[in-house]
Amino acid sequence: MLIETRGLKKTFKSRGKEVEAVRGVDLAVKEGEVFGLLGPNGAGKTTTMRMLSTLIEPTEGHAVVCGHDLARDAGKVRRDIGYVGQAGGTWGEVTAREELVMQGRLYGMSKKRSQARAAEVLESFQLAEYADRNVKTYSGGQKRRLDIALGIMHEPKLLFLDEPTTGLDPQSRAHMWDEVRALRERGTAIFLTTHYLDEADALCDRLAIIDHGEIVAEGTPLELKKEVAGDVVAVGVADRASEARDLFAAKDFVREVESGEPDPATGVAILRLYVDDGASALPELLRALDGAGVSPASIELHRPSLDDVFLKQTGRSLREEK
Repeated sequence: MLIETRGLKKTFKSRGKEVEAVRGVDLAVKEGEVFGLLGPNGAGKTTTMRMLSTLIEPTEGHAVVCGHDLARDAGKVRRDIGYVGQAGGTWGEVTAREELVMQGRLYGMSKKRSQARAAEVLESFQLAEYADRNVKTYSGGQKRRLDIALGIMHEPKLLFLDEPTTGLDPQSRAHMWDEVRALRERGTAIFLTTHYLDEADALCDRLAIIDHGEIVAEGTPLELKKEVAGDVVAVGVADRASEARDLFAAKDFVREVESGEPDPATGVAILRLYVDDGASALPELLRALDGAGVSPASIELHRPSLDDVFLKQTGRSLREEK
């Protein structure tokens, strides 16, 4: 295992009070995998990553990263990891090549090796064409690719990526996904945080869902979605939502009904129904609503998603949290 944690906690003092940002996190990350920490803003994702990358000290708990004890061997941990924060770390007044060579030198590479490695990385991240332009002329996507290039310049065993695609346009985001997959194929393990459901689903071999500083679910995306068996029917009701909920709950083929708060702007409340076969359940549900004189504002049928897993574990939708 590249990461093993037991009871990892972090408490901050705020306005004279103690705030538990991370509450006893247990994690295990294997070599060569992409592991994701999925959760809303403020859930404890970045705090967990900053502890594991030695940027802040845990309040309690134990962790081993890349075979080194986090508390006793922080220097050895830093030599074996790369870290790319949300804000990035590029410097606009120099070129990408100069930044990369400097990064290599800081990690003890010779000048010749740093230059050679910089050329390799620039080519890998499709930055060779812009390598000798000042970074301040780069687009957001180019800067983000350079951020990751800096993070892997010293060929770390493990790369931490904190919200790697936040603020990127769709094309740059898709390209970043390709870069993450390419790094995994080269053998680099990646620990990333995200609040994007599609990103976690597309990139992560395994992931943990964190909420209010606690891990509420862990597994592969497929395993987590299988926990929500069958299909999900989402029915929007503007009026008489409580009556519709009772109507659905009385049906034998409806295993469970969960209701959300009405949207302040539209007054529509979403009822989520968990059923074995959505295609056959849909006509029955519509007939039941029609018989009761309740008109749905919307109705959707879909396979379980990671948002359904989050909703089931926390009672809230991650899309709404975002």
